[in-house]
Amino acid sequence: MRTLKLTENTKKELLGNLLNRNPGSYTEYENTVNEIINDIRNNGDKALFEYTAKFDKCTLDASCIKITDDEIKEAYEALDPEFIEVMKKSAENIRVFHEKQKRNTWIDTREDGIILGQRILPIEISGVYVPGGKAAYPSSVLMNVVPAKVAGVEKIVMCTPPGKDGKVNPGTLVAADIAGVTESYKAGGAQAIAAMAFGTESIPKVDKITGPGNIFVALAKKACFGHVSIDSIAGPSEILVLADETANPRFVAADLLSQAEHDEMASAILITTSQDLADKVSKEIDEFLKTLSRADIIKKSLENYGYIFVADNMDDAIEAANAVASEHLEIITKNPYETMTRIKNAGAIFLGDYSSEPLGDYFAGPNHILPTNRTARFFSPLSVDDFVKKTSIISYSKQALFNAHKDIELFATREGLTAHANSIAVRFE
Repeated sequence: MRTLKLTENTKKELLGNLLNRNPGSYTEYENTVNEIINDIRNNGDKALFEYTAKFDKCTLDASCIKITDDEIKEAYEALDPEFIEVMKKSAENIRVFHEKQKRNTWIDTREDGIILGQRILPIEISGVYVPGGKAAYPSSVLMNVVPAKVAGVEKIVMCTPPGKDGKVNPGTLVAADIAGVTESYKAGGAQAIAAMAFGTESIPKVDKITGPGNIFVALAKKACFGHVSIDSIAGPSEILVLADETANPRFVAADLLSQAEHDEMASAILITTSQDLADKVSKEIDEFLKTLSRADIIKKSLENYGYIFVADNMDDAIEAANAVASEHLEIITKNPYETMTRIKNAGAIFLGDYSSEPLGDYFAGPNHILPTNRTARFFSPLSVDDFVKKTSIISYSKQALFNAHKDIELFATREGLTAHANSIAVRFE
């Protein structure tokens, strides 16, 4: 794994390289995605079934696109009961954490006759996309669906691509059942996003689409935004470990590789103040690669977006970490809690030797759907807030409006909106 001195130049090089992973960089696919979206929008199920046959090599029609109770039962029978129990424990941890995010409608009444408030209601129908492909991720099903259920969303629709045999990954189906998905459909790729965004004869239109996917899915979500709400346009996974000489190099190496194995575009970065740690981590990575099952993917990921940076001091290291604004940030320092107070940008922060990133992926409870590609500077993890809508409430008595009417009329007049001013003035003619 390449090791570099942390300087302004190497930091700039890193940030530029990471931006190459942004889904917005892949404009050559946008025309294809837009064609698929327009086809689904105009031709509904007919186009959806044609794309399923083309891309998934699976023949479907309206009679079999919806996943049945018998298929869900079959999925339970196909899974190890111990795994099912672990998923249930994970779902409960996620539920408990997200329950604390709930906010209530509030009303503020004042003696001068003014009533102001905010009404908070769940969206009516949410859609979740679950990829197939290289790997299926039941954990993402839980992370997308449980917060929606906590928010009070009544109907949750899941789309996931079928295999050539028309079947769906059993782990995905069981996780969906545990989390509370209302109905599920065999549909993948950009065509599934379009189907949920605009509706077809079989798949209902939803209010919001969440969930990860490949570049075609990401671009489809981007193109459909506005017709439907989305969580984000997620890029490849990333981890940054911020460490000093007290860190265990074997732990650090293992944690870096845990994200590098996702795909060739994943990013794994160590920023440390210790040259000795940097050398030892690099050696540990070489040893792990001899035994890990996805070593080929990891090697390409590290070759493309893997870095070890040695900083002169912790101030420089923290500054770089804030600039990267990593999806996952592990802090393994002498006093990780003190270091954490200086971190401004990160999707999720993991503190200490025994808070490895996969803990957040699977079990702890905080959401693992996080901002990527430096968007942690202004985006947040998926939460209950993503599945509610807020409405302002305004009520003024006659006296309260009289007390304010001249100010409002002046404001409206200065903006040249005389009808606005008149709407207030007529009440006091």
